[in-house]
Amino acid sequence: MKEVNKFLKKYFHWDMKELIQSLMGIILFALAVNIFIVPNSLYNGGVLGISQLIRSVLEQWFSFPFDVAGVIYFIINVPLFFLAYKMLSKTFFRRTLVCVFLQTVFLSAIPVLKVALIDDILTSVLIGGILAGVGNGMLLSAGGSGGGTDIVGLIISTRHNGFSVGRINAIINITIYCICGILYGIPIMIYSIIYAFIDSLIIDHTHKQNICSYVMIFTKEKPYAIRDFIREYLDRDITYWEAYGGYDYSKTYILYSAMSKYEMQRLERQLSEISPDAFMIKSEGIGINGNFRKKLAP
Repeated sequence: MKEVNKFLKKYFHWDMKELIQSLMGIILFALAVNIFIVPNSLYNGGVLGISQLIRSVLEQWFSFPFDVAGVIYFIINVPLFFLAYKMLSKTFFRRTLVCVFLQTVFLSAIPVLKVALIDDILTSVLIGGILAGVGNGMLLSAGGSGGGTDIVGLIISTRHNGFSVGRINAIINITIYCICGILYGIPIMIYSIIYAFIDSLIIDHTHKQNICSYVMIFTKEKPYAIRDFIREYLDRDITYWEAYGGYDYSKTYILYSAMSKYEMQRLERQLSEISPDAFMIKSEGIGINGNFRKKLAP
């Protein structure tokens, strides 16, 4: 087990918990698609949606023992792997390669239901959208990616603070669904858009790296240890100053930093070990403008 952990740390900057979280997110997404979305003749957005459209065309001439949309999805992702390698990071590239491969396996291995599990199509869309959004959010929060438009979304989000992965997915998906509406009818387009909207909404609430936060830490000792941890392990800068307590006029230190919710939770877990007397005030879901760097990929 130690050797596995060393391998994960060296090449993927993952620990076993993050790997398991990524795997669970992938399985959850595959279940949502193959049980609630595809049986209702609906389509995903992004690259997977394109793959499903190609699959539908191929099935008119060929018979396949399993849903080949996942295999087509992997093939289309190949050029996007190079984008991830060049514009994000080598670690993210490795993670994406593994995650897309696993996603291909589960999309192909989990059988698509011949008959919809739930008769009401709107209920299926709601459940499928929630499960897919949670699955994708878990994957992104663990530093992985399902490839496709996630790669494009991460690249744009890291360069423009006004964008998020969910919003970019929604923009791309709406374009694709308009094409679906022309080819397969307005009802298919409308239900698919509802699914995409729910999926994107849940992604943005689950993807912790995408949620901006700030922390204020009060401590009477070891302010420099806290500062060093934030700088070295979170790769964030920090502002700190000396103050005096209003009750006993003892010297204290106040440290302030803006970071993602994911980074804030890492700081929370370590704070009691770094400085046991410290306490932290935090706020999440805030708006930050200007030169604030989003770090959505390792």
